[in-house]
Amino acid sequence: MAVNSTVVLTLILLTLMFGAGVTSSVWGFTIGREALKGTTQPDVRPSNARSGKQGNVASKDQVSILKEKDILKTVKTRVEGRDPEKTTPPANTKADKTGSKSATAKKPGASNASAKFPLNSRDGGVTLEVSAASQRSNSMLLDVSMKNEGSQAVRFLYSFLNVTDNQGRALSATAEDLPAELPPNGQVFYGTVSIPTALLENAKEVSLTLTDYPGQKLQLQISGIPVPK
Repeated sequence: MAVNSTVVLTLILLTLMFGAGVTSSVWGFTIGREALKGTTQPDVRPSNARSGKQGNVASKDQVSILKEKDILKTVKTRVEGRDPEKTTPPANTKADKTGSKSATAKKPGASNASAKFPLNSRDGGVTLEVSAASQRSNSMLLDVSMKNEGSQAVRFLYSFLNVTDNQGRALSATAEDLPAELPPNGQVFYGTVSIPTALLENAKEVSLTLTDYPGQKLQLQISGIPVPK
């Protein structure tokens, strides 16, 4: 009886040990399989390796290489708080300069006004010329000159100098340094005509009219003299 019990107990122990071994093996295999799930063996076949290299080359060819200049420009734009995609390139400097020069040339002003000078009038060998107009203090100054290329001396009384603006208003004017008598030798005499600016309100141009004294045979008239601003 004792021997049979020992044999049975031994068989039971062996069965348990075998079952435990099988269970451990199955459990270990299952855990290893789960751990290696998704892992595949690399394909080392020559054809696949060649195609893989070509794919890599194609991928490299598709990568665009940015220039250092563009990178620095983008970084600077972002540092300044601007959107580089909305930043417009600067206009052509040469074109801007050309446009500025054209605009300046076409803009009306003192430069265009001075381009009209000199203005002159000639009658009976006597010439009256206005070479420039300027504004100084409270007066408009006209640089004038006179010469007599006739055969006789001519006298003038500059209180007879008539000055009007483009609106037809008569203006008072003062002539300085001009001779009372022009000799017939062609000599040029220079002087100025001063007009108070207070009388030139809204005036754009003035006209001068001068005649000899006392005969009043000469009519020297210059119109379209621009008023400097």
